[in-house]
Amino acid sequence: MDSFNKMLARFEPQVLSIFRVVTGLLMFQFGVAKILKFPPGTPFEKVQAFSLFGVAGMFELILGGLLILGLLTRPVAFILSGEMACAYFIEHFPRNFIPLLNGGNLAIMFCFSCLYFVCAGGGPWSLDALIGKKG
Repeated sequence: MDSFNKMLARFEPQVLSIFRVVTGLLMFQFGVAKILKFPPGTPFEKVQAFSLFGVAGMFELILGGLLILGLLTRPVAFILSGEMACAYFIEHFPRNFIPLLNGGNLAIMFCFSCLYFVCAGGGPWSLDALIGKKG
């Protein structure tokens, strides 16, 4: 089992970068839906720019894009983690205590995924890593 763990551990940095990109893309899509109203037919079509959902969409659009690129990963992930915690407690928790029943599973996963990036950084395939090598 130890050799299997060692074999997989070689890929941890790259998988961290892939996980960051996928998480960023998923956050970014919510921002696109809320702010750019794309694709048509989402439940976010009536979100207004300066409403609570609109401001959340701006965070998700801009910071989700930065997360995809791996630029300022730790502070961006910190803000997004907090946003998702707020989203959970404002939108989901009042409906029901149990996440399966209140629809808050995704907000919880985003919150803790971003919290992980705060601690782990963006990985080797990030602009943070590229800038850090030049400095």
